[in-house]
Amino acid sequence: MSWTPAETNALIAVWGNERLVEARYQQLEGAGTVFGSKAPGPAMYERVSRALAELGYERTPSQCRERIKELESDGSTMEDYSQEDWGNHSQDLHGYPTDQELDEIPVTKRTLKIKQESSEEAQKRDIMQNIVQILESVQLKWELFQSWTDFSRLHLSNKLAIFGIGYNTRWKEDIRYHYAEISSQVPLGKRLREYFNSEKPEGRIIMTRVQKMNWKNVYYKFLEITISEARCLELHMEIDWIPIAHSKPTGGNVVQYLLPGGIPKSPGLYAIGYEECIERPLSPHTELRSLEPGKEGRVDLETLSAQASLQVEIEPTRIIYCYLGIAEVRTLQQCLFLHFQANTKTFSKDWVGINGFLSQNCIVDPGVSPKSIYIKFVEVERDFLSAGSLVECLEKAIGYPLKFNN
Repeated sequence: MSWTPAETNALIAVWGNERLVEARYQQLEGAGTVFGSKAPGPAMYERVSRALAELGYERTPSQCRERIKELESDGSTMEDYSQEDWGNHSQDLHGYPTDQELDEIPVTKRTLKIKQESSEEAQKRDIMQNIVQILESVQLKWELFQSWTDFSRLHLSNKLAIFGIGYNTRWKEDIRYHYAEISSQVPLGKRLREYFNSEKPEGRIIMTRVQKMNWKNVYYKFLEITISEARCLELHMEIDWIPIAHSKPTGGNVVQYLLPGGIPKSPGLYAIGYEECIERPLSPHTELRSLEPGKEGRVDLETLSAQASLQVEIEPTRIIYCYLGIAEVRTLQQCLFLHFQANTKTFSKDWVGINGFLSQNCIVDPGVSPKSIYIKFVEVERDFLSAGSLVECLEKAIGYPLKFNN
């Protein structure tokens, strides 16, 4: 089956990229240099075949090898590949649509897609910044990456951890973060190896940047965590808050909390938080305006009185963590019921603070709503709940102490 021009262009683009990565891989492994002439092996053509498949072209490794030989015998080089075509296939390789594909997408759908992607990217960026903050708060030292055996050592083989990948340049010695992650499902040693393996997407990026001298050295740091601490961080970063509804006042000025359905009858971790309104002084540039147009210089007395008495502006609210609970002896459902539905006689010693706060919040003045309360929870196997320092772990992640944890 003959090759179309589009397939050939894609092959040349992939081949050029793979050759750069292969050269750097050989240099790091001591098998050759960037300018060495070591012949590509079968694994090379396997990668090329997979890369073509990602672009929509199904070609076997042997077909790729034969076509490359034909192009080399014809004297074809990377210079024959136009900059415009290279740009198009580079976009394909990174998963972005081409200009032609964008033109075919209706404007409304395109706008929605862009907003969706930007929102997801912003969320990923926020999570990574949070992880970096945790790593910086415990003051870990960077370790220089030297060889693949670094990640085969026994002490890394079966650990879960928070880790960071860093780099410096020939111009600035200070180490900057390239990436940070919580390795909560895969052992740290295996996950780190993926970042230094040129056949993996993560490793390919790092190898290429070192080979092109964008970076000088690559570093890593890690903080070992337990399974329960990993779930605690998952609770903070990935689980959404659930608002707790309340009834209308009964018996004069008392409201009742209305817990949502679906709370698991299993062990796990849960957090309780409340909505905080942040007030700040009015800006000196705030102007008083007349309610009726055309009456400049006259100010409505009610407006003036309201603005004079409320010399604050309300900023967007945020939810403050105030308690982290461990449902080990009881289930998540039982623990949350005892927090929100129990009377003062059922308070345990550890719950005096949080239950007292929740109980007091139910007593409201006429016409005033209670403070908005939220919960979130994650299931964790009972055997893992006693390991680690869960309260300190969450406090490091959120950046402030939990008010009602002893």
